[in-house]
Amino acid sequence: MVERFFEVNKISFSRDDFPPEGAAHNKALHLTVKCEGYYVKRVMLYGGSGVDICPLSTLQRMEIGTERIRPNNVYVWAFDGIKRDTIGEINLILTIGPVDFEVTFQILDMDTSYNFLLGRPWIHVARVVPSTLHQMVKFEYEN
Repeated sequence: MVERFFEVNKISFSRDDFPPEGAAHNKALHLTVKCEGYYVKRVMLYGGSGVDICPLSTLQRMEIGTERIRPNNVYVWAFDGIKRDTIGEINLILTIGPVDFEVTFQILDMDTSYNFLLGRPWIHVARVVPSTLHQMVKFEYEN
């Protein structure tokens, strides 16, 4: 019991963290981030994904040249259950809150409902705790 009073770096959520509609929602968790000087909405956090994904159309809207894409031999299973080859991968700097994160994205040329998908690779490296229930992420920053 005593050790509970001395816990540090503990991340938790409470009822105060609920969105305005409370727990009565069925929303996916989306963020707005800054990337390469652009604000990007509809950034989906999805712990069920083993890769971080950037649709080619997002790069094109941000005017990021395809010469930055490195070839690779990665394929993914899309939400529709179809196996898709990636175009390659790219490293981008995302600013989320006060922190910059370098993220290696797999590039797909397909229509998506998101502009970036942040999966387990980013969630684990950033040590982020996402909560779809509370519609927020929490992570350590300067203790």
